[in-house]
Amino acid sequence: MGYAITPPAQAALPIAGSEDLFPVRRVYCVGRNYAAHAREMGHDPDREPPFFFMKPADALVTGGADMPYPPATSDLHHEIEMVVALKGGGANIAVEAANELIWGYAVGLDMTRRDVQGEAKKMGRPWDMGKGFDKSAPIAPIHPITETGLIETADIWLEVNGTKRQTSNLNALIWSIPETISYLSGLVELAPGDLIFTGTPEGVAACVKGDVLHGHVDGLTDLNVKLV
Repeated sequence: MGYAITPPAQAALPIAGSEDLFPVRRVYCVGRNYAAHAREMGHDPDREPPFFFMKPADALVTGGADMPYPPATSDLHHEIEMVVALKGGGANIAVEAANELIWGYAVGLDMTRRDVQGEAKKMGRPWDMGKGFDKSAPIAPIHPITETGLIETADIWLEVNGTKRQTSNLNALIWSIPETISYLSGLVELAPGDLIFTGTPEGVAACVKGDVLHGHVDGLTDLNVKLV
């Protein structure tokens, strides 16, 4: 039995220091997971459980490739995040067991058509076209946890054209990475190959064509991407 059309290519990430690739199944993102960012977006982080949205796996931009400025927006925002890649899965995972599922970490950007997202919010509609558009998730090579160890406290920042825009530390996450994995697994069954963008610090802002974005998390390969 064959396919009616040629199957799409498997989405995959480069692995730092290796010629192997990490296959990607799904891309989950947790929203407003730093208190200061939640407040700058007009929300009270002390009263909100975590919530999630998704990006298509083929929205990943790898290998230092340029990111095309997307259509249908005049307010494209950067959101720097640490990304967790899973080697295991399951449903209703205990917080204490969640770290055992982690394969590695990477630096990523959750690029957002803020005007599209804002209009959807006002109308009570889904955010998909504000978050899950083509090439909306630039990401650096992934580092295996066997190399980095568990990353729980690390500086995270983003520069735009050499000027610092976002800066924080992973210890400022409202929901820790194991808590995030556990909570998400109560909503969907996780599986090997899943990625979780863990949230962005305060300082999100618009960027334009020609901007160069430089993202960093201590211990990981930096992310560099140019908007074209």
